[in-house]
Amino acid sequence: MTIREIMQYIESEYSVINDTHCEICGGNFFAEELTIDIVDGVPYDVCDCVCSSCGSTKTFEFFAPFFDKNTMDNIKKNLN
Repeated sequence: MTIREIMQYIESEYSVINDTHCEICGGNFFAEELTIDIVDGVPYDVCDCVCSSCGSTKTFEFFAPFFDKNTMDNIKKNLN
């Protein structure tokens, strides 16, 4: 995947978040924390969000095809 494709993918995730309204008050969510989680060997882009109106939280999980095991191994190697 090219950098441009990765950025388009991530932008589409934020589009989903921006188009999703709070189930409690109808407010808008903003991203508080973004992480990559590997679940059963599958990478997910996980975005913890907070409603800007009432403070309710919601977690969005998106398949992350731009992130693979080699990338995770390189990050772990560089951190150690």
